[in-house]
Amino acid sequence: MELLDELRELIMRHADGGIRRGILDGVGIAAVPRTTDPAASVLEPSLTIVAQGAKRTSLGDRDYDYTEGQYVVTSVDLPVNGFVLSASEEKPFVVMSVALRPGLIASLLLDTNSLARPTGFTGLVVSTAPPELLDPAVRLLRLLDHPADIAALAPGIEREIVWRLLTGEQAAIMRQIGLADGSLAHVSRAIRWLREHYAEPVLVEDLAEQAGMSSATFHRHFRAATSMTPIQFQKQLRLSEARRLLLTASDDVAGVGYTVGYGSASQFSREYRRSFGRPPALDANTLRAAGGLAQSVP
Repeated sequence: MELLDELRELIMRHADGGIRRGILDGVGIAAVPRTTDPAASVLEPSLTIVAQGAKRTSLGDRDYDYTEGQYVVTSVDLPVNGFVLSASEEKPFVVMSVALRPGLIASLLLDTNSLARPTGFTGLVVSTAPPELLDPAVRLLRLLDHPADIAALAPGIEREIVWRLLTGEQAAIMRQIGLADGSLAHVSRAIRWLREHYAEPVLVEDLAEQAGMSSATFHRHFRAATSMTPIQFQKQLRLSEARRLLLTASDDVAGVGYTVGYGSASQFSREYRRSFGRPPALDANTLRAAGGLAQSVP
């Protein structure tokens, strides 16, 4: 508990009551003083450690709840809906995230005792954070009080964090991230294409060809990683981008729907409401009134 207490204190002090991304290279922290509405975002491969409070993230038809003392590993880019479940002014939701770099993971795989490939994979997992993981996380954030030490010491601590994950309970998913020729890497290529071309029509057969798999094998692996079919995944990407555009730049609901790939304004409004619980214009106004906070919480 001492390590978790120190992690919480460091995040709260340096987050200064808000959200700070890139506070160190690949590191973000947040101290959120209230619960939030469900909000769409795209998670990238990362480690998230919760020091206080709780959050729910929905991936396809699955809900993941995680609370203080737990960590989350995200293995591929995933369009999710998430909201803070437990937070208050007295006890905010306190969290840190660390980007997971496949190159670093791959280099450390050479030093593990087992190079066997896992038989399956998933896109997101939740576990209890052991002291061996919390300790380097705390030491990484301590560097914020000693800026002159960051360049020399941060890379080694990041390496230690990744090593603890590779040798811990979620070693299998970490190995998949680092294996350049593994099934997850092939699915990741298709996911990157979808992220870059979400507004374009797509055939699953073309995505499977990009991934170097048969359509049936690709569909099975894609669903295992994302809890969605490729078409459902693309729809979530479109709706997430539409919500971002409505929040930040536009009141033209039909125009936003067209921009993200919908040919029908009524279909766009219908699917948007089904996903976020409110019609597009009302949802955007509600998020603006709340300062868009839910959009940014790690």
